[in-house]
Amino acid sequence: MAISLQEQLLKAGLVKEKQLKKSNSEKRKQTRQQLHSKAGVVDEGKAAAKKALAEKAERDRELAKKQNDAAHAKAVQAQIRQIITMNRLPKNTGDVAYNFVDNKKVKTLHVDLPTVNHLSNGHLAIVKLDEQYEIVPQVAALKIQARDASFVVVCNEQQKKQSDSDEEDPYADFKVPDDLMW
Repeated sequence: MAISLQEQLLKAGLVKEKQLKKSNSEKRKQTRQQLHSKAGVVDEGKAAAKKALAEKAERDRELAKKQNDAAHAKAVQAQIRQIITMNRLPKNTGDVAYNFVDNKKVKTLHVDLPTVNHLSNGHLAIVKLDEQYEIVPQVAALKIQARDASFVVVCNEQQKKQSDSDEEDPYADFKVPDDLMW
């Protein structure tokens, strides 16, 4: 049977029995204190591991949020594309040039006269899809505008019947047309 290190040191005369008992009692006190104390001895390795785990979880949450935002933006783009393709009017090369502003530049779209009237009255709107301009009904343009307003280029408000203010207006006889061609 093997003899413990303490017994070997005692036989060799390097330690005294009193020192051995004192060492054993301190060891027992320390283990009892660790078991009974709620705080315990703080292990630096465990604390560092917990901190690293928390940081990794935070990075993972941020990455997941970015991915969710990108997926949501892609879904909105697909919805807008679908609304435009489902509701666009067929292209007609009319003889009337309808001018509008897009990104501080004047653009021209050739349409027929009824389309010009509908655009100026607010029944139709112009939207931009893949660097091309499409004409859609106002209802579709409002749906697109609710998702992303950058796609809608021209969406005039529908003219409502003016009642009381027109009766008192001294310039009521001098109307300014909404569809001025310039």
